[in-house]
Amino acid sequence: MAKVISINISTEKGVIKTPIKRGFFKIDFGLEGDAHGGNWHRQVSLLGEESIDKLRGKINKELVPGIFAENITTQGITLYELPIGTKLSIGEVIMEVTQIGKECHKGCEIMKTTGECVMPREGIFAQVLEEGWIEPGDEISVIKYWKA
Repeated sequence: MAKVISINISTEKGVIKTPIKRGFFKIDFGLEGDAHGGNWHRQVSLLGEESIDKLRGKINKELVPGIFAENITTQGITLYELPIGTKLSIGEVIMEVTQIGKECHKGCEIMKTTGECVMPREGIFAQVLEEGWIEPGDEISVIKYWKA
């Protein structure tokens, strides 16, 4: 079963996010109170625990949820293999995958802390279609693949 490990938030961009007990995800914004929120295609960032695990053996740092500035840390789903347009049901929220990976920002706090960032290769981004609460332990279901 795919599930949420952590909900993570920050009040500024380019920094490590802090885990919270639950988050409200708004249409046309993303995670309420998060610096990356806004009416754009990268409202919510997701990264799998499995992707983080790949780096644990390579670098000598503690890698905790939110360290790669992801809003949602997941387990049990290979996020970067989902096609753009895939719809996900997470807690009360429906979101649509809009981007796989991203360009790395050189010199960001995350890179300085970890020495390597997995988000540009294996993180995904989504827009909120139906708003609501998400908390750790919530199940993640793929509800539709969209093929253009």
